Order: sequence, then structure tokens, then C-alpha cells
Amino acid sequence: MRVGRIVKVEDFPEARKPAYKLTINFGEEIGLKRSSAQITDLYSKEDLLNRLVVGIVNFAPKQIGPFLSECLTCGAADSDGKVALLHFEEDNIPLGSKVF
Repeated sequence: MRVGRIVKVEDFPEARKPAYKLTINFGEEIGLKRSSAQITDLYSKEDLLNRLVVGIVNFAPKQIGPFLSECLTCGAADSDGKVALLHFEEDNIPLGSKVF
């Protein structure tokens, strides 16, 4: 698991369940990765841009319709099934840092 910054958020109308297409910067060593995330219930695109999040970057890419998801953005579901992201309040954590 690594720290990354969301640098681009797009709608994903082709997804079966409402989702966003995220582009996440994991720093120089890992670079940019794309992820599909079903987080539209709790976050707007504006809320997500520049947010530091946790992602799993060593899974094999997964084809989701026309989109290739290259990492898993981590979160947890609340009692209603709405997914909340694992993220950081502090903004000074280096991109690509290992989460332990």
C-alpha cells in the first residue's frame, strides 16, 4: 500500500455502479496509475482532486468495461454501503510512501 495524490477525476458512465475514473500520482518510483472507484455517494469530483489517498499498486491491472484499472484505491463501506476513502489529513506525506 502506498500514498498517492489524486490528480484527475472523471465520470465513468459506462460502469455498472456509479463510479469515478481516478488518476493517482504515486511519486517518481511508481508514477501515475489509474483506478476505478465507486465513491460517488460521499465525494464530488472537486472533493477528490488533490486528496492524498491509500492505494494498492502491486495488483495486476483489471479491465472494467472500457477502462483498465491499474491500482486499488482503498476505502471502507459504512452501514449503508457507501464507501469512504482511506486518506490523510496531513498534506506533507511524500508520494509513494509505504503505508504500514
